[in-house]
Amino acid sequence: MDTPDTSTSFDELGLSPAIAMAVRDLGYESPTAIQSQCIPHLLAGRDLLGQAQTGTGKTAAFALPLLSNIDPDVRRPQLLVLTPTRELALQVAEAFQGYARNLKGFNVLPIYGGQAYGLQLSQLKRNPQVIVGTPGRVMDHIRRGTLQLDGIRTLVLDEADEMLNMGFAEDIDWIFDQAPAERQVALFSATMPPAIRRVAQDRLVDPVEVRIEADSETVDTIDQHHCVVTRFHKLDVLTRILELEPFDGMLIFVRTKNTTTELSDKLKAHGFAAEPLNGDMNQEMRERTVERLKQGQLDILVATDVAARGLDVERISHVVNYDIPTDPSAYVHRIGRTGRAGRAGRAILLVEPRERGLLRAIERIIRRQVPAMDPPSAAALSETRIDRFTQEVLKTLTEQDLDFFYRLLSRIAQEQEVEMMDIAAALAYLGQLERPLEVQEDPIRPYRRERDDSRAERGRREPRRGRERDGDAGRGDRQDERRGNQRPRQGGGDADLVSYRIEVGHQHGATPREIVGAIANESGLEGRYIGRIDIQTDHSVVDLPEGMPREIFKHLKRVYVCGQPLRITLADEASGRRSWGAGRDAGDGGRDSAGPRAKPPRFSEGPRRQGGEGGSSRRPSAGRDGKPFNRDARPRRKPRD
Repeated sequence: MDTPDTSTSFDELGLSPAIAMAVRDLGYESPTAIQSQCIPHLLAGRDLLGQAQTGTGKTAAFALPLLSNIDPDVRRPQLLVLTPTRELALQVAEAFQGYARNLKGFNVLPIYGGQAYGLQLSQLKRNPQVIVGTPGRVMDHIRRGTLQLDGIRTLVLDEADEMLNMGFAEDIDWIFDQAPAERQVALFSATMPPAIRRVAQDRLVDPVEVRIEADSETVDTIDQHHCVVTRFHKLDVLTRILELEPFDGMLIFVRTKNTTTELSDKLKAHGFAAEPLNGDMNQEMRERTVERLKQGQLDILVATDVAARGLDVERISHVVNYDIPTDPSAYVHRIGRTGRAGRAGRAILLVEPRERGLLRAIERIIRRQVPAMDPPSAAALSETRIDRFTQEVLKTLTEQDLDFFYRLLSRIAQEQEVEMMDIAAALAYLGQLERPLEVQEDPIRPYRRERDDSRAERGRREPRRGRERDGDAGRGDRQDERRGNQRPRQGGGDADLVSYRIEVGHQHGATPREIVGAIANESGLEGRYIGRIDIQTDHSVVDLPEGMPREIFKHLKRVYVCGQPLRITLADEASGRRSWGAGRDAGDGGRDSAGPRAKPPRFSEGPRRQGGEGGSSRRPSAGRDGKPFNRDARPRRKPRD
């Protein structure tokens, strides 16, 4: 929230007595920066162009002065507010109703798509003084003749940039043309792109321009952190955050409507009270979902940017950007859902390694760095679960009647001749089967940022792995040096390997380092699990552990190396392709020819080969099946770019 302008009070702004009394009744003490700057100009009837982020109090900035100018005795629409979404329309209408509590005969009506026409038609017959609506439904009522704009004194565009982004530019122009020529216009926007400037030039007359600088934006009141994590580990990181972060209500942002459903289903499977919020839901369902969050029946909403517009729920203490926004300014809108009205808020941003550029763009927009945080460790998660388990045991001992269970356990101890501690240990084991108290470290390990960011570290590795030798034989020697000796997986034994063909080779400029880096980064597989690499003229063959998840296999087909898609396939799959080790030319960097093998070789003891600049230092998370791929963390559907 903006820092209040302590030099001015609401009583000094010139609001009508009824509105000023409502402000006092609501507990408002001092106006925010945008309120103190906008209210006098709007009271005077001036056109206004306001730039302010979500959460700065801009609804009151236009609602209070415009309500002061409303004539409640005139039973016709006098004020039209256009909003990009139905959620925002409902929020603004609710705010108007609260501010006008002392105006007798006042009515405000929100109209939006998704609500039955019959209900809106009956309410329009009551001749409300204020209409708050989305452009499409407002146009429908104007065309039907059920909404007349001839009495409109003021027209407000709230979040105008978002309306233009959603394709409402022509609709807004058409609505302006239906309104009286002599009217007041107030336009509010979080950003001021050229399209908004053009609307202001065409539709506003000698406007007052009010801008709230970045140093007073909501983002400064929110504790922000980012966590670098691969795509296939994001769900693991998120669920650990949910267990370790003490939150009241949480809003998780994703890019697509399908992801809202998929992710909320996965979170519910992990035991969290989560529901999706997206544009495919009808309005009744959306309102019911938001109300459940307000009442504490839900803890988590998984939403898209558009669906969350206008969402203001006091319970939201945390915002998680599961998918980083491609538009940096959208980040401010997202995290503005928390930390509102001076309340504490926390925002966490999950960043894939390839998305660091978007992170830097966000930092430029908000004019501050978003500090890094490591993914929650297994040790911290185990400790939290043990503490919770201990508290539940102690609570049960003090609050429950356990006489029957004392007698039962005593009988078991006597009849089976076992110690009470053994019985207690067995019961504790059974009680934690669904959510183990002892969490393995495998799934997540902090991303080693120094791999990409430290030039000195790269310099130390380059000479050993990147020196050039003359001739094809030298190239083969160099490749053998890098891939010939592999160390077995720690704690998991040797892994069986399967040969895959990838459509990138010498003619594309491919090197083992680039291939290993791409596969490791995109699959979540640690570089040392990648076996031998045979680079030929137009393709390469690479050994990878068997049991590759289908989702990872499909994703690797679209990964690019040296400008070429890998288009990975099993080496023996296509007819006419030679199997690994069969009949290759030594000059193409081959190894000793042993002929086709019946079973892929196991890793042999030897020095660990690094993954190179593009590789990953992360362990691949051997799951319950002991395989090096992180089966628990992989998405169940096709990964999205």
